[in-house]
Amino acid sequence: MANEQTRRQKILIADDSEMNRSILADMLEDEFDIVEAENGLEAVSILQKHADEISLVLLDIVMPEMDGFEVLMVMNQRQWIDDVPVIMISAETRSSQIERAYKLGITDFISRPFDALIVHRRVVNTILLYAKQKKLVGLVEEQIYEKERHSNLMIEVLSHIVEFRNGESGMHVRNVRTLTELLLRQLVQKNNRYQLSPMDISIIGTASALHDIGKIAIDEAILNKPGKFTDEEFAIMKTHTTIGAKMLDEMVIYRDEPLVRAAHDICRWHHERYDGRGYPDGLAGDAIPISAQVVAVADVYDALTSERCYKKAIPHEQAIMMILESKCGVFNPELMECLIATADVIQDVAHNIKPEEVSRRNIQSITQEMLSHEELTASERTLELLEHERMKYNFFAALTQEIQFEYTLSPAMLTLSSWGANRLKLGEIVMDPLHNENVLSILDEKNLKSMTAALHSTSPKKPVVTHDCRVCLDGEKRWFRIIARATWSSEEPPRYTGCIGKAMDVHDSRMKLTALEQLASHDPLTGLLNHAYARQRITERLAELPNCHYAMVIFDLDHFKSANDTYGHIFGDQVLKHVANCLQSSIRTGDIAARAGGDEFLLFLEYDTDLESIIQRIFHALCGQYEDFPISISMGIARTQIVGTVYENLFHAADQALYTVKRSGRGQYKFYNDTMKQMLSVISPIDGSQEDDTHSAQEGADYK
Repeated sequence: MANEQTRRQKILIADDSEMNRSILADMLEDEFDIVEAENGLEAVSILQKHADEISLVLLDIVMPEMDGFEVLMVMNQRQWIDDVPVIMISAETRSSQIERAYKLGITDFISRPFDALIVHRRVVNTILLYAKQKKLVGLVEEQIYEKERHSNLMIEVLSHIVEFRNGESGMHVRNVRTLTELLLRQLVQKNNRYQLSPMDISIIGTASALHDIGKIAIDEAILNKPGKFTDEEFAIMKTHTTIGAKMLDEMVIYRDEPLVRAAHDICRWHHERYDGRGYPDGLAGDAIPISAQVVAVADVYDALTSERCYKKAIPHEQAIMMILESKCGVFNPELMECLIATADVIQDVAHNIKPEEVSRRNIQSITQEMLSHEELTASERTLELLEHERMKYNFFAALTQEIQFEYTLSPAMLTLSSWGANRLKLGEIVMDPLHNENVLSILDEKNLKSMTAALHSTSPKKPVVTHDCRVCLDGEKRWFRIIARATWSSEEPPRYTGCIGKAMDVHDSRMKLTALEQLASHDPLTGLLNHAYARQRITERLAELPNCHYAMVIFDLDHFKSANDTYGHIFGDQVLKHVANCLQSSIRTGDIAARAGGDEFLLFLEYDTDLESIIQRIFHALCGQYEDFPISISMGIARTQIVGTVYENLFHAADQALYTVKRSGRGQYKFYNDTMKQMLSVISPIDGSQEDDTHSAQEGADYK
């Protein structure tokens, strides 16, 4: 901001006469930067992209495409008129026209022919007047707060998808964000080594909500495993950091936005530790971005103090001590000082603060910081904050790949999002869209009239319309769903003024839904069903046809750890894929096969009489070798005739039979019988409940 005082002001001249534009430019270009528009539509397009850079508009009345009055109407609708002064220059001197122009918000009126001195003096006076007014304009806090709240809601919805699969409470993301911002503010107060503005803190806090998005690709059986991970499971679990970072890297359009860059750093490195013993890259010290360091502390604290499927909640005081004593990894000493300084308020802030209070505090903090810079006007502060909100909005809008639009009745104008304009091959602003040939080539007149009639028939209490229609894109007819919300004036009676909405390609939406369903139901490594989805399918089958003969089979690979230890985890993954392929090849269409976790697999099948011959065939199909690694399996089988049709009982019985095989030397299969009932009671509980609290908590914080 140091050179803001010396920045040349920029003036937009909108006039269809090149001669008039040239004369005005000659008068002003020594002192100001000049931007020219030859019609009203071009002027609006320039303002759409650069309103924050324009200090003044010199506007003609009579112009093609869109006249001066229509430009003023758009400037009022978009609230540009509040920050960008307009001087009308025209040969039109009728009092009614001048009065109309003033009502629409112009600051001054100069009639042609004009005098150079008068034009220069009025331009300078107007710019100075607005500069002084801007310093007195406060931030429109409630408007910014609403935008912030809606952005936060979008973030929480996206993050809750991950939390739902991960068995966490809906508060985890909110707690991590709140603690992150609290620790960052304390860090900035402590010293000036980290140059973080309130805007930076807000961006990092927002980005922290996405720290675990990579877990969407991790098998639910691993995510929610009650006990300690095997080495193979932990290796898979650790990939959520790189998967999340890759997801953000692949957002080509927005990956250079500050929010996306911050989210990338946090996703990839929030499990790094200050002593270099974290993952995935083993970064140490200040090589770890401060954003990821702070989120790591916030994430560990919330993991310790919250109940999970694999552990009980730990008291606040004990959690603080565990972090300070490096029982959950080594952290930046300065952050530990910040943790101590804020320890008294962390517990209340993390678990009791309301989301709207967080938003208000963020806005107030940013406002105070901006007010401290005298050279930054109030209007510019507002624009920076609104730009921050626009960045977040565009980031999440790009994830949905929906065509977003706004239509105004007067002037008749359609405004499209950047992505939507590119998708439809239209400009971002389309005048008189109901009669525009390019629009009609995409959406025929019949559908346009039907949609328009539906919007006109709405009311302020019931403003939403849904319309399915076929759209012509790239010479192909595609089904789209349009959801629009009519906008109404505040006057009495209310008047229909236009609409906002979005259009979704139904085919693409179904494809995305199918991909998401595949991701949610299948193991990403082997392509088999994951344990959670297999359990659902099996439970439904048992309920629908309880009188059939069923068998539950659980097997795992003998000495599989040696494959990873000898050849590496990539080779181990190939072995698991090989076994999964063999399993798929040896079962029937109606059988249900799943990866239960690690090197453990599950099979559910229906049979008539000779179950053992089926088991023998599958068992021998699975045994053999992959390259130089011998594959031997241990298998336990439970039958509904012996155990009943309750899923948990079947699974437990098959697990007992499998353990019996392991006690007998591995490499074989056994059917469950009553002699195996007490088999598992002689070993340590598989849920790890006999481990001490410190181990369990550290496992939850570092591994989960």
